[in-house]
Amino acid sequence: MVTERGLRVLQAIVQDYVDTHEPVGSKAIVDRHSFGVSAATIRNDMALLEDEELIAQPHTSSGRVPTDKGYRAFVDHLADLRPLSGAQRSAIATFLADPADLDDLLGRTVRLLTQLTGQVALVQYPSFARAVITHVQFVPLDARRVLAIIVTDTGRVSQRITAVPEPIDETDLEAVRLRLLPLLIGKPVGGAAELLAAAGAAAADPLTATERATREIAGAIAEELEEFRQNRLVMAGTATLARREDDFRGSIHPLLEAIEEQVTLLQLMSEMAADDNRLATSIGRENAAFGLSEASFVASEYDAAVGTARMGLMGPTRMDYARNLSAARAVARYLTRMLDEDENR
Repeated sequence: MVTERGLRVLQAIVQDYVDTHEPVGSKAIVDRHSFGVSAATIRNDMALLEDEELIAQPHTSSGRVPTDKGYRAFVDHLADLRPLSGAQRSAIATFLADPADLDDLLGRTVRLLTQLTGQVALVQYPSFARAVITHVQFVPLDARRVLAIIVTDTGRVSQRITAVPEPIDETDLEAVRLRLLPLLIGKPVGGAAELLAAAGAAAADPLTATERATREIAGAIAEELEEFRQNRLVMAGTATLARREDDFRGSIHPLLEAIEEQVTLLQLMSEMAADDNRLATSIGRENAAFGLSEASFVASEYDAAVGTARMGLMGPTRMDYARNLSAARAVARYLTRMLDEDENR
């Protein structure tokens, strides 16, 4: 069983190893930290930590380094997060101010996070499946192309260009609009997509140009609404993995593949258990089921009008968990505030 002083020794080892990337010995702990005991006593505490598999000796006669289990114990007993400086908080407010739209805001968010932490930053898009469609407009671009504009109660605006099978005039387009609006206006995105799909499946072979155009435009809108429901990630800082490759025990290729595909990262971030502060961590071998046992993830939740999503950081297990969790929480809170203000305008 690890004593209270043993946990403090573990914290010192984690902090020093993160700072120096060198195995930590008992003398270094005595010199750098105020324990008020001898190096021999610290060595005994380190032996107990090693018995609990919280630290390990990478080489004979070297100091000790934290294991994945040790990092987990460190995070679980992390009483205080490292607060951001006033300059950092001011930078967050300045960097995220006056975004053009949600895409711009989330893009800025990941760039900011990677600048603050030096890690790969990830932000989930909120799911718009429950957003309600409030406005749909069809704009003829030419005789065979129609622009559909879709607006939801969350303020999201989406556009889709559709090519119809044969030329239609404004009278035909108005007929299409009258047929499709009852399936869209006032309906949640998920329900509208299902109504459009069901209407298309139930329709007999269309005979008129209007019916053919209706089917084509309905199908295009259904595809656009499906994209509203899909989970997506925006990321920044992938190059940091190459710069920190020595921090990984093995290859970084599984991480690069996960970044390219996104599905694995979305699933992992969704399954991470959050604590009472809405923070979550997943460390090293805890990610083995996803093929990412070389990496650690920290995440914080943020709120949007359509629900909760997560932002986080990915990097090697030798990361500054206190600083990274603090940065993720601070940026998540600011993002929540911005989205709330935008909704209430």
